[in-house]
This record gives sequence, structure tokens and C-alpha cells, in this order.
Amino acid sequence: MPDKIHCAHILVKTETEAINIKARLDKGEKFGSIAKNVSLCPSGKNGGDLGTFTRGKMVKEFEKAAFVLEKGQTSGPVKTQFGYHIIKRLE
Repeated sequence: MPDKIHCAHILVKTETEAINIKARLDKGEKFGSIAKNVSLCPSGKNGGDLGTFTRGKMVKEFEKAAFVLEKGQTSGPVKTQFGYHIIKRLE
């Protein structure tokens, strides 16, 4: 497993919202566009880009899901204390 990865995410309040966003992505909508329009995280204005981070920098559930993704892969809903995330590994 890598020590450092680059990811983007979309943060929403409910699992239903996250499931609907994942379906939109699976149909070909652009991750960055959805993030800009619906993400509750300030990173949404940058298309959800979180930059590069190492292990131990994100909450446990987010980190566990992010570090198993392959480059270009998008997760299903990931629940954390902040809400539900859809995570995309960029690098």
C-alpha cells in the first residue's frame, strides 16, 4: 500500500444522497462538477480536491477507504463523523 495518496471527495449529510451521487458518477457525470455543486466540504469549490496526504492525516474510516482505492477509482458511500463521503483517488 502507498504511504501517500492524492484524493478528492464529495461530502453530503445522508447515505441516500451519497448513493445517488455515486449513481450519477457511474453514469458519467464529472466528479469535480458534482463536488462544486453539492459537497458540504470547503474543498468542494476545488472540485473536492483534498491534495496529497499521508496515513494518519484523515479520520480512520476515510483513510481506510481511500488507501485501498486504485488510481482513478471511486468509492461507494463512506460514513464518518462528518457525514457521507464519495472518495476518488487521483494519484
